[in-house]
Amino acid sequence: MSDPKRVELKVNYQRAILAGVVLTDEPVAEREPLEELRGLAETAGVEVVASLVQNRQEPDNKTYLGKGKVQELKNLVHLHDAKMVVFDTGLSPGQLKSLEEALGVMIVDRNELILSIFATHARTTESHLQVELAQLLYMRPRLKRMWGHLDRITGNVNARGSGEQQLETDRRLVDVRVTELQAKLKVVELRRERMVAQRHNQLTVSLVGYTNAGKSTLMNALTGADVYVANQLFATLDTRTRSWKVPHWGTVLLSDTVGFIRNLPHNLVASFRSTLEEARHADLLLHVVDASHPAAEHQIQTVNEVLKEIGIDGSQAILVLNKSDAVEDRSYLDVLRATHADSVTVSAFQKTGLDQLKQMVMDRLSGGYVHADLETNVANGRLFSYLAEHAEVTGQDYADERVTIHCRIARKFLASIPTEDVQVHVTHEREVNGSTHGSLPTGVAVNSNGAATHDADSEVAQGATVTL
Repeated sequence: MSDPKRVELKVNYQRAILAGVVLTDEPVAEREPLEELRGLAETAGVEVVASLVQNRQEPDNKTYLGKGKVQELKNLVHLHDAKMVVFDTGLSPGQLKSLEEALGVMIVDRNELILSIFATHARTTESHLQVELAQLLYMRPRLKRMWGHLDRITGNVNARGSGEQQLETDRRLVDVRVTELQAKLKVVELRRERMVAQRHNQLTVSLVGYTNAGKSTLMNALTGADVYVANQLFATLDTRTRSWKVPHWGTVLLSDTVGFIRNLPHNLVASFRSTLEEARHADLLLHVVDASHPAAEHQIQTVNEVLKEIGIDGSQAILVLNKSDAVEDRSYLDVLRATHADSVTVSAFQKTGLDQLKQMVMDRLSGGYVHADLETNVANGRLFSYLAEHAEVTGQDYADERVTIHCRIARKFLASIPTEDVQVHVTHEREVNGSTHGSLPTGVAVNSNGAATHDADSEVAQGATVTL
């Protein structure tokens, strides 16, 4: 039987059977083992006609499934006239070859399915570059099984040197294109780093979480934005940033990042590293969880693992237990709350629990804030302008040509206060919404740059005045 032709890395509009292995030593978190794979397949436009699951201690090295299950799968292919089988794992090139020879249809693994979804949902130049790079890195060791795809990449794959083998030429063309893409993405990454760095004088909060946890719906609920929302996996790939007016607080930047998923292809994580730059530099993370999903705890662990891979400590995030309106068993939600003390329950769709979330955000961000009195000349327009953008002004007292401005301001913004003719009187108590929420450590002072410092041995007492 001839090998099935592969035109490009695309799986939509195909009748497919889902297949997977459940290892005996691993708990099954979903209602049924292939539930998430079905969601991925439907998002990719695949028509799922049947599924097959085998319980094994370990996968077969050659065909992943056992010999009997491969025959059973072949019978299902003929019965349903399927054109493709989708496996819920990443398959080796050897396993792909053996399965295609045994079944006579296209074999797609989990990695290729996710890459196909990303390729379909890519909208910006950056995401197109990221997806193409991940696709090429995935395809390179599998070129022998994927004929014809390089026509789309180069448009000139038939221009071969004398005696040169097709496979060698294909690999060389892939390597050239990979180098080009990596260079382009490096430029994008540096540009994004500069853009994020320019926001050092603005507080940023970043939404992270498992795909389809409701991050975009939550962003719309909090900011009044109209970002794209769809009930499907990886509906959006690009980071979106909006201004969020937190009541009794001020304005912060709220960013929504690409969703995560278990067994996310490593090449995809590497390619999208620059997109996740917003999360890496955020002052606070909101880890959004679909609390109605039976595998919510496993999804939390998956997100934390991916965050760790890109250098982010997810343990300090506020856990947002979303979709509370869809939770069928309230005791399950109680278990999540008990397990994760630093969490808040919301329904972004029904807009419930948002006030409590905002209060938690205020309390967390307040850890870096002080109350201060700034004395200056009434004509100091630079200072007034700076405070209007970076502080909450609570009052002003005038005497002759001088004014004392009472405000609440982040420590990191103290370092950038215009220094000409300004005296800063820093208080130790901080208040949120009218009530005291703790005090700053003894010995908080303001250095020569205006930045608050922590020094247990400092002789600067509460209410110290520092001339800038």
